[in-house]
Amino acid sequence: MDRRLMLKAALGAAVTPAISSAAWAAEPDHDVTFLNDFDELWETLRDRYCFFSDKRTDWNRVRSLYRPLARSAESDDAFGEVLRRTLAELYDPHTSLADPPAGSPRLPISDLIADWGNGQAVVTAIDEDSVASEVGLRLGDVILTVDDRPVAAVAHDLLPKCLSRPDQAARAYALNSAVAGRRGQPRRYQVATGSAAPRDLLLPIRQSAPKPNVEWRRLDDGVGYVAIRSFADDAVTESFDQALAEFRDAPGLIIDVRDNGGGDTAIARPIMGRFISETKPYALMRRRQGRGLGDFWTETVEPRGPFTYARPVVVLTNHWSGSMAEGFPMGMRGLGRATVVGTPMMGLGAAVFPITLDRTGVKAQYSAEPVYDVKGQPRWLMQPDVAVPEAEDILAAGRRVLAAATAA
Repeated sequence: MDRRLMLKAALGAAVTPAISSAAWAAEPDHDVTFLNDFDELWETLRDRYCFFSDKRTDWNRVRSLYRPLARSAESDDAFGEVLRRTLAELYDPHTSLADPPAGSPRLPISDLIADWGNGQAVVTAIDEDSVASEVGLRLGDVILTVDDRPVAAVAHDLLPKCLSRPDQAARAYALNSAVAGRRGQPRRYQVATGSAAPRDLLLPIRQSAPKPNVEWRRLDDGVGYVAIRSFADDAVTESFDQALAEFRDAPGLIIDVRDNGGGDTAIARPIMGRFISETKPYALMRRRQGRGLGDFWTETVEPRGPFTYARPVVVLTNHWSGSMAEGFPMGMRGLGRATVVGTPMMGLGAAVFPITLDRTGVKAQYSAEPVYDVKGQPRWLMQPDVAVPEAEDILAAGRRVLAAATAA
């Protein structure tokens, strides 16, 4: 790391023997690289972050609390931890460091979701293809400890410190960050199920074999099924086109964006374009303007491809559909081209802007442009058209919905 911009405050030499020479010693040099980069991050969010009206964060108090810590940080990792804590004051998973220090708390987007119920951390959702599911965690389980500490104490430590008043959303963020554990480390839980004796669970770090970003097959009823696991690779659009060419004659299509962490609208929008024959709006957006948000503008989709697929479409979602994987089902519904089936999604409601701090090169992102559906409803509040209860088969539900649509 380039450490520069040294401030020197040399005081004059002693002028009288009655005054200790130590009192007149030069102040130690201060490296202000970290301080200046902290200011850059804080000021950028002050001017551009889009959700201050929805938060209870006192941003000036954040500066007062964390700026001295940035000044006194003695290493890159220590400074990174200050920045991580600064951004966590906004309790927004979309606003975070690109590469937090090893061992720091994970963001509250893990393989399970917990809610406070009667003062207990109750498991309300589990990703079926996850370590949490593999080790036997169950819906309704109560997590008592995380890494040998009471879960309430861990969550308390992670609660934002600069709230102007309590916020349930901040409590939920802190709890789910607590149960997500720490970066690069396995998790240890003590869990209670009903009146049974508590049991210990070890959740190791699993190295999963990578899966293709796009996979497709024809189901036994002739329906086409396409799983899209990312919108972050240019090849996704081409792969989807290949799948759609095979399903041109299919009576219906299921597009599965479960467990898709998102990506770029430049990838998702051309896919949406395969389902329309004329330019249509699919979303509304806004941006910071002064202390609030500016006017809406409309995002549109252009028709694309050698043919338009016009038969019924279902899009499958789950709690782990995030960012553009929320925008895609919202857009397909707004275009009038899909029924959304599954659970609510991550609730990441904005397009993000990247920032690279000038001196340290630390990279982060922040929520900058709120996204709304074509009726002006916030994306972060979006609900599926057909809600599927926890632990029920979302694909089976989607097939039922599609069967009814194709039979109509």
